[in-house]
Amino acid sequence: MTVPVMIADAHATNPPPTSRRSPPHHDRDGPANPHRAMDRAIPAIDANGNAKTEHVVIEEPLQITLDGHPISVVMRTPGHDEDLVRGFLITEGILSSLEAIRRIDLESKKNHALVFLSDETEIDLGKLTRHVFSASSCGICGKASIDAITNNFPPLEAPLRFPSSAILTAPDTLRAAQETFDTTGGLHAAALFDSDGRMLAVREDIGRHNAVDKLIGHALSDNIDPATTFLLVSGRISFEIMQKSLAAAIPLVAAISAPSSLAIDFAEKANQTLVAFLRPPKFNVYSGALK
Repeated sequence: MTVPVMIADAHATNPPPTSRRSPPHHDRDGPANPHRAMDRAIPAIDANGNAKTEHVVIEEPLQITLDGHPISVVMRTPGHDEDLVRGFLITEGILSSLEAIRRIDLESKKNHALVFLSDETEIDLGKLTRHVFSASSCGICGKASIDAITNNFPPLEAPLRFPSSAILTAPDTLRAAQETFDTTGGLHAAALFDSDGRMLAVREDIGRHNAVDKLIGHALSDNIDPATTFLLVSGRISFEIMQKSLAAAIPLVAAISAPSSLAIDFAEKANQTLVAFLRPPKFNVYSGALK
């Protein structure tokens, strides 16, 4: 089914009531691994031949091991690794609940996440069809089949709708919270907002899908119900961003940049609202509807 694209302009609809809104509240608890920096200073030469110091994003592998069995190597930016592992296991359909996790050990070996499951949890490792390597720029590349992904999570029933006023204030709030991006210019960000436009949590990573996994992993472990929030990502919306948001039952996904055709197709099938080119006062609605 083809859904006509809606183009909204806040001047023609409802301008965001920013002057009356209370300051945004969001999670600012710092990296889950306090000893791991997300960026580092390196020497560089500018166009005029002058020496300078630049900060660049750190990219390192994280091997995720489930009860002694390696299941994936994720190229990520260190920090909030426990959130990343939790979110990855849920959004990839490996676990249905965080209650299955007994412990996550990030200290025994650098760049390794050792996940220990509860005694009651049984995992068929033979059905884990994701390849062991996942690139930071493209998480979908390692999937065995798109059909296998779309069959993992059912479409949303009666998803929550959000007012345009909440959507329109979100980009500025997200940008103000991108601390590591300010120094490096090289990180994606993802944040969850409530229906009043308040930011509840934000995560950054060199991979956009990793930022979403970190965010979802945090939300599910911190009593934030993703089904009552909308997701904003700082870049474009790919198929995998929609898939991961559906795994957490997030009803609306918005992006500063463009959506892919497959992301739109997935949103329609999943009964999710997809908003892109969110550049106040304008945005496009490609699937679903606003309140």
